[in-house]
Amino acid sequence: MKKFISFILVLSLSLGMAFSQDTKKKKIKDRPVSESWGSGYLIDEQTPFTHNKRFLETQIQHRFGMLKDNGISDLYGIYAPSANTRMGLSYTLRDNLEIGYGITRVKMMSDFRVKWRILSQTRKNTVPVDVAVLAVVGVDGQNKSVFETITEDSTYKFTNRLSYFTQVMVSRKFDDTFTFGVNASFTHYNTVAADSVPYSGQDHDRIGLGLFGRIRVSPQSSLVFHYSVPLNLKGLSENTVVTNKSNPNFGIGYQVATASHAFEIFISTSAGLLPQENYMWNTNDWTRGEFLIGFNITRFWEF
Repeated sequence: MKKFISFILVLSLSLGMAFSQDTKKKKIKDRPVSESWGSGYLIDEQTPFTHNKRFLETQIQHRFGMLKDNGISDLYGIYAPSANTRMGLSYTLRDNLEIGYGITRVKMMSDFRVKWRILSQTRKNTVPVDVAVLAVVGVDGQNKSVFETITEDSTYKFTNRLSYFTQVMVSRKFDDTFTFGVNASFTHYNTVAADSVPYSGQDHDRIGLGLFGRIRVSPQSSLVFHYSVPLNLKGLSENTVVTNKSNPNFGIGYQVATASHAFEIFISTSAGLLPQENYMWNTNDWTRGEFLIGFNITRFWEF
């Protein structure tokens, strides 16, 4: 009898342990990968990175003047009068959904933005990539007389101030060292200068493609880069001669990211601080060494 009772106890414990282990296995989820980017900003581009809900982020973006214009006389653009600054805030309403507002010094441009991370790469590759969409509305804060001189009928409307940018980003963290992504975007300006449409003038719309990457060199430090190409497509053009063709934007820099902040210092071709400016109006050419020094600072708070 004692042997029988002992056998029953051992069998019960074995079945219990097996059931417990099986239950634990079922409860284990394929979690998202961590520390793919360290920040939602990568030089002039955005990454799919978003915070968890109830995170507030402050942003400072700064762009100095052209490196090669005046040389040492303005400390290679650092003291150039053309320097520009953007200050912004963003808040994560729910996991992977972020809204934000910012304002820049040049043109007093306000921007309202939404970023939604649709998919998050997982550790077991159930989901192999991050996918996010970004939408930005810009509001030009210049005096309304500026718009009266560039519109065809010389009349001012508030909608003349508006510009729009939408972008899809796809990225993958390949290992603890290397993360890489690509994007596609569409830019639209409600108002551009009109010369003699449709023969010569500025286009309202532009499609863009880009790539961006991060190479970690230590737990907190990384090399970052991007290359963004505005596509000057004849099929999309409104004019025979387009007077606002934009050049590719190339940037490379150094990033330090922690749990509470991220800092980047870099050189970049474009002088703009809003994505629609970079894709629509960049006249600098990186192949001629036309670079500007810049930095991005983001700080995070959880509530």
